[in-house]
Amino acid sequence: MQRSQVSQSQRRRPVRAAAVLIATLAVASVSACSATSAEPTDTPNLTVTDGGELVIGAEQEPDCADWIATCAGSIWGSYIMQVPTMPVAFETRLVDDVWTPVASDLMSEEPEAVMQGDKQVITYRLNPEAVWSDGTPITSADFAYTAMQIRDGDDIFDKSGYTGIESVETPDPQTAIVTLGSSYAGWRSLFSVYGVLPSHLLDGKDRAAIMKDGYDFSGGPWKIESWDRGTSVTLVPNEEYWGEQPHLDKVTFMFLPDTAAAFQALKSGQVDALYPSAQLDALKQIEAGLPGISSSIDARSGNLEALWFNNSVAPFDSKAVRTAIAYSLDRDAIVKRLFGELGIDSAQQSFITPIVGAFGGDDFAEYTKDLDQVDEIMTDDGWEKNADGVWAKDGETASFTLETLAGNKRRDLTVQVIQSQLQEAGFEMDIKSVTPADLFGTIAPEGDFQAGLWAIVDTFPEPTLSASFTSTNIPSEANGYSGINFFRADIPELDGLLAQVDDELDQDARVAASIEADRLIAEEVPSIPIDTVPNVLLWNQKVGGPLSINPVEGPFWNLAAWGLAG
Repeated sequence: MQRSQVSQSQRRRPVRAAAVLIATLAVASVSACSATSAEPTDTPNLTVTDGGELVIGAEQEPDCADWIATCAGSIWGSYIMQVPTMPVAFETRLVDDVWTPVASDLMSEEPEAVMQGDKQVITYRLNPEAVWSDGTPITSADFAYTAMQIRDGDDIFDKSGYTGIESVETPDPQTAIVTLGSSYAGWRSLFSVYGVLPSHLLDGKDRAAIMKDGYDFSGGPWKIESWDRGTSVTLVPNEEYWGEQPHLDKVTFMFLPDTAAAFQALKSGQVDALYPSAQLDALKQIEAGLPGISSSIDARSGNLEALWFNNSVAPFDSKAVRTAIAYSLDRDAIVKRLFGELGIDSAQQSFITPIVGAFGGDDFAEYTKDLDQVDEIMTDDGWEKNADGVWAKDGETASFTLETLAGNKRRDLTVQVIQSQLQEAGFEMDIKSVTPADLFGTIAPEGDFQAGLWAIVDTFPEPTLSASFTSTNIPSEANGYSGINFFRADIPELDGLLAQVDDELDQDARVAASIEADRLIAEEVPSIPIDTVPNVLLWNQKVGGPLSINPVEGPFWNLAAWGLAG
């Protein structure tokens, strides 16, 4: 599944027996380099003291904390609240240098999925020590409640996998048996991307209203003490958590959407750590060395930034226009300008992110800057340039507005370069800044835009093109605006291929279907991948513990192990 990262939307958002098989497929396609290390590394301050507080800068404030709803599209909500508080069936961990799903400590044993005829039956056995923060056991009833809320609800962010659930049996409190009507290769993502909700607190009540502004329950090591809208979110330890208790007494996430201001807050000691979008000025300062600041940079990312077109509105309801724009851009030059300091100088050539790179191809490599191709494509489609040098046809011009988010200098530079390159090719692009809440809460789901620049973030190490490109995932009033195919891609033959990627249990056939789907997407150009955004984690000398970047669950995946440096 994918969520949106607004410095970058779509959360595509937070097994041991199967780990080897998955690991052979989830091959990264981008190498990393860093001022400190080529791979995510632990801080040298491994010894921490118990007690104390940390303040961490958060680049984005989520719109809501109802994790299964469309309003929770921001990945930052997952990073700072969902991952620390929601119990999951599978976590993403590094196994043999590959990010892999492994059973969490919510499970008493490895979940088992078997085919019984045409149906897939998954058995979850729960840890009897697992309890909610009010001391109530986490049970199979919570699995049943969560599954039905997602499968049958309106305004659901993404129902992938859950729509195939026929039943959830609960023979005892520690056993949940989920039956799917057909095979689902990505079954480990169930109850893992969203987590599990407490039925004893939510069943029969208005879940969305209860969770919208934060909630007082937890099944993780932390619980939400407060959410001061516009200012911060504060976490405190969940004293009923059955696993490792946090070292810290409190962690406050301060909302600092302006990257330059956040960077200054770190240098001044106002905040103790940052997970900023990679910015040119910040990267140069890191490379030069920052007194008292440690860093980790990892280019093996699940963050994929793209130029997104609304395929249902002019001018992007024309394949010719979309293709011509693809030939108008020098994407390598854009990427080199953005990330050349890290040795990254090649554009992303697929909508498959590096953490599941083996499922993707490089078919977008066909599209390099070629203004002769642009002229031929547009002319053949009946366009000609007007007196202003802008393509025109039937009284309309090839003009559009691109929606982006303010406060991010790297993104500002990206849209300015795109605007300049498109102007040279005969396209007129205006730039409009909007808030994350508006973009991912209403504008994108309702299709009220022409184009946008944002990044999708894989929130589980499985290929999830279906979430973004299947026509049934186009949000609409009829489906309660559920689904994250915000750009309204509706490509013949693609739905069947993506269904095969989701359902096929033979991995070779699954990879082949994914690569063919990737080729078809490149042929239709519903949008254009630009770059894979590197992950950057910064912290000061006050912070101790095994800090490292988890590209799926974020930098705070092991926040319980953080503390004040001893």
